[in-house]
Amino acid sequence: MTLKLSDFDYELPARLIAQRPLPDRAASRLLHLAGTSLADLRFRDLPDLLAAGDLLLLNDTRVIKARLLGTKRTGGRVEALIERVLAPRSALALVRTSHTPRIGQAFDFAGAQATVTDRDDDLFELEFDCEVLPLLQRAGEVPLPPYIGHAPDAFDEERYQTVYARRDGAVAAPTAGLHLTDDLLQRLRERGVATAFVTLHVGVGTFAPVRAERVAEHVMHAERYCVTETAADAVNKARAAGGRVVAVGTTCLRAIESAARDGIVHPVEEETETRLFVVPGFRFQIVDRLLTNFHLPRSTLLMLVCAFAGTQAVHSAYRHAIERDYRFYSYGDAMLAERAE
Repeated sequence: MTLKLSDFDYELPARLIAQRPLPDRAASRLLHLAGTSLADLRFRDLPDLLAAGDLLLLNDTRVIKARLLGTKRTGGRVEALIERVLAPRSALALVRTSHTPRIGQAFDFAGAQATVTDRDDDLFELEFDCEVLPLLQRAGEVPLPPYIGHAPDAFDEERYQTVYARRDGAVAAPTAGLHLTDDLLQRLRERGVATAFVTLHVGVGTFAPVRAERVAEHVMHAERYCVTETAADAVNKARAAGGRVVAVGTTCLRAIESAARDGIVHPVEEETETRLFVVPGFRFQIVDRLLTNFHLPRSTLLMLVCAFAGTQAVHSAYRHAIERDYRFYSYGDAMLAERAE
C-alpha cells in the first residue's frame, strides 16, 4: 500500500497547543493506548503501569541555546539556528534572512562576526571570530518550537530540558522526558524498573515539514546518536530476562532501533548519524512500549507513532485526546502506547 502524507493529517484546535509547561512536570495527563483500548490517567501514574524487570530508555541529550539573532552589514535582520558545532569557531546552521545567504557574506551576532564559508543543502557553515559555545551561552536563546508564541524566558531555560540532560547538542528537547521528575524516577527504581541512557541530538530537521505527498519520497534528516556498551548491555539483559523496553520518546526509539541487528543492540560508542525513517510497515526489534507526546499532523514523528501502535488506533487516540482537551505538542500531555502486534 502506498503511504500518503494525507494519511497522517488531523485537525487540531489552536487552543490545545500548549504554550507554557505546567508548574509541576508530573501533573501532565497520560493517555494509555493498548490496542484499541484507551485510559485517561495522570503522568504520575506511570510507575503503576510498569513492573520490576522493565527498562526505561532515556535520551540524555541537552538542549543548547542554539538560536542567535543578529544583523547583516546592511542592517537587515538575520537568525541562525545552530545545528551542530563543528570546531571551536565553526558551526553548521539554518540561517533565516531576507535573501539566501551567499559564500563570504558576514553577519554580526552580539558583537561576534560570522562568515558563511560553505553550504550543505539547507544548512550553512559559519566561521566565527570567537568560540561558538561561549557565544551561545552568552547571547543565544533557547530554540523554542515555532508554534510556541512567546520569547523564551528563564522558566523555559529550566523546563525545556529534561532533569537528566547531560550531553550538549540538541536544538529541540526530547519532549516525552520533560514530564519526568527526580521523585518519579526514584519511584520507578524502587519498583524495580531499570533505566539506561542513549544519546540522540535532536537536529533542526525535526522542524522541517514533509513536502512529498508520497511518504516514500521524503528524505529523512540526519541526527547524531550513540549507544554506549553499558546501555546496550542493559537493554539486551532486560529483554533476555523477559522485561519490557519502554522508550521515552521517539528519539530513544530511533536511536536504539538504529543500533539493533537481529534483535540484539550493538554499541555505537562514537557519535554517528542515523536517518532511520520509521513508517507503518517498519519491523521493530527492541522497543515494546513508547512514551511520547502528541505530535504535529503530517509529521515524521506522527508516522513513527502510527507505525508503532497502528495508524487507526493512533488516529482514534488523537480524536479522543482532542475531545477531552488534552494539551498538545512540546509542552503538552503524554501518551503511553503499546506496540501493535
